[in-house]
Amino acid sequence: MEIQQLKSLQTFLENPLQIAVIPHQNPDGDALGSCLAWAAFLTQKGHTVSVVSPNDYPDFLNWMPGQENIIRHTETTEKAETIIKEANLIFTLDFNDLVRIDELATAVAESTAPKIMIDHHQNPKNYADLTISYPNIGSTCELVYHLINNWQPTAIDSAIATCLYTGIMTDTGSFRFPTTTATTHRAIAHLMDCGAPHSNIHQNIHDSYTFDRVRLLGMGLTHLTQLDDIPAVYLSLSQEELNNCNYQKGDTEGFVNYGLRLKGIQLAVIMIENQKEGKIKMSFRSKGSFPAHTFAETFFKGGGHKNAAGGVSWDNLEETKDRLVSAIQHWKDRFE
Repeated sequence: MEIQQLKSLQTFLENPLQIAVIPHQNPDGDALGSCLAWAAFLTQKGHTVSVVSPNDYPDFLNWMPGQENIIRHTETTEKAETIIKEANLIFTLDFNDLVRIDELATAVAESTAPKIMIDHHQNPKNYADLTISYPNIGSTCELVYHLINNWQPTAIDSAIATCLYTGIMTDTGSFRFPTTTATTHRAIAHLMDCGAPHSNIHQNIHDSYTFDRVRLLGMGLTHLTQLDDIPAVYLSLSQEELNNCNYQKGDTEGFVNYGLRLKGIQLAVIMIENQKEGKIKMSFRSKGSFPAHTFAETFFKGGGHKNAAGGVSWDNLEETKDRLVSAIQHWKDRFE
């Protein structure tokens, strides 16, 4: 954490402001956790703060402290855009390109308020007046932790600690991804000391599956396919299967990781059909040196982190599978 960046951030926040804090579309634990924690901290500092989400988030995150006050653009569009328009300062957290906030991007781009990016993804775009970007840090929540801890450690109460713990835990795969460092664990220990109920957080995230969600996972795993002589697997879910299991937002979260649990597998991909939008949503997870983000960007208009990325296909599910297999075979020399 550069001291000069912290000083620049503090300069923006010298006087009480109306502030909007925005996560990416389809916010996950890291996006929500960082936004809620940062909003709570700014509120302590005397600012008027609103968290404005592009859309809704999964039920397994609806217990997080402060989430009941989140404004969803898809549900209360006029209110959300009024908040953006009247804001004196806008924070964008856990994304670095305005395309990640869908229709909310227009309101943010048109706002004359200064914009501050706090993020850990690679290749940040140049839309912010202050960019705080650390791709080597495993989560935006860990980055926010360091900002608050370096500024005012005593501000980290149990609510802030809970939100930050949740985001760090989810974005590091419960501390097993390579981006987890000794510094990460020291931050987690401090958050536990500040009141983060670690056992309850794990239960809320991982032990809250509905019966339909477990059925959906089973359907996905029946389609698990390994490529011949290549350490890669893929699975898929059709719109019909989603419908049959009463799919809810977030139900497929983490499904792709099951592929990486197979011994020797270095790349796992999940394809999820969305007939309403006419596309296939894709998630990529890798181990070792295989660059999931570059693979997703090269073949499926995506991107993300080296070992965790997303992409999209506008072909049907079967055509997407064929394209995926062809792409993996084309890159078979990239595997260790």
